[in-house]
Amino acid sequence: MAQLTPEQISNLDQQHVWHPYSSFTSPLAPFPVASTSGVRITLADGRELIDGMASWWSAVHGYGHPKLKQAAHDQIETMSHVMFGGLTHEPAVTLCEKLVKLAPQGLNKVFISDSGSVAVEVAIKMAFQYSLSQGNKQKNKLLTVKNGYHGDTFATMATCDPVNGMHHMFENVLSKHIFAQAPQCLFGEQFEEHHIADVKQKLETHHASIAAIILEPIVQGAGGMRFYSPDYLKRIRELCDEYKILLIADEIATGFGRTGKMFACEHAGISPDILCVGKALTGGFMSLAATLCTDKVAKGICEGEAGVFMHGPTFMGNPLACAVANASLDVLMEGHWPAQVAKIQTGLEKGLAPARALSQVKDVRVLGAIGVIELHEPVHMPTVQPMFVEEGVWVRPFGKLVYVLPPFIINEDDLAFLTNAMVKVVSKL
Repeated sequence: MAQLTPEQISNLDQQHVWHPYSSFTSPLAPFPVASTSGVRITLADGRELIDGMASWWSAVHGYGHPKLKQAAHDQIETMSHVMFGGLTHEPAVTLCEKLVKLAPQGLNKVFISDSGSVAVEVAIKMAFQYSLSQGNKQKNKLLTVKNGYHGDTFATMATCDPVNGMHHMFENVLSKHIFAQAPQCLFGEQFEEHHIADVKQKLETHHASIAAIILEPIVQGAGGMRFYSPDYLKRIRELCDEYKILLIADEIATGFGRTGKMFACEHAGISPDILCVGKALTGGFMSLAATLCTDKVAKGICEGEAGVFMHGPTFMGNPLACAVANASLDVLMEGHWPAQVAKIQTGLEKGLAPARALSQVKDVRVLGAIGVIELHEPVHMPTVQPMFVEEGVWVRPFGKLVYVLPPFIINEDDLAFLTNAMVKVVSKL
């Protein structure tokens, strides 16, 4: 089969391909990619970019890790997929066992799905079916906090920030949930009880109708890249216990080491009732996600009218994806990631520090392998995206945020190159 030229790829792309958050009336021409390796993306025109995004948080081991590639090769020889209804297989069973061992205590039941948004949808359905099965039909709401982001499907959109989030235009067609003030006690700051006052007030008023609290532990991702106090999360857990409400922790973005802990919940020393994981689960190799829950939740659901959990994706438990996820978790369990993340945090703090002196910069913050430059004004994507490419890096800003979360394998020189490019581009805005 003849290969397309970069120009042909771009032309066909602009005619037919709908990219995330893109428009056909004012299209931004995407950059054709020829290959990836390690922390580098090679464009079709030969330019190499250091990847600062880890393919939206996922490629923690970089691209083309030999153990992940071998796992995929080995699995595809025997079984790439088989339905999970009434059948099971070793890759899925092994994966669930590994996730239970890694996850916060008590989370020992695993529902495997194919994307992060679906994992959150599953968590929401678990919470509501649990309430229904326990005879609490009035519990038809979720409580969450502003500046959150949980996905692009309809149930998840309804839990994203209702005003500043990307989905506010769907307000009239989304389920109505209860939103408390975003966490105001930032990571590293002293937590005080008044920081949780709005959540407490909402619980006191609405607890009879609330099935669960859903939030992103410690790091609010696409809703603002905000880092908040672990003590805040600890109090959320205590309030859920007090009001007998489930706690859903969305660790799609933060799970598997990104914040310096295997799971961000560990910063607060808490376990949720339901945990969502995805993104880095397969090391960015292919799409896979999972929702974990406790015996209490699983038993509570299965005691109800249906007797079963009412969900079943076609590609649930895909053997090929599960095999790669097992390999990715094996690499994590080799134990190099804590030192890697610590080095990245040091490099980000040093490399992004000069941005603090720029008048267009509101804040610079770092946690684990996450670095953020927050601007006073939103970036103009058609202008700023090519500027980063010209500097030899792949950085994908949104709104007022220029942020990076590089692969864990990035070395000091490449990280310094990445942060220098960030500060250089931001200085020109």
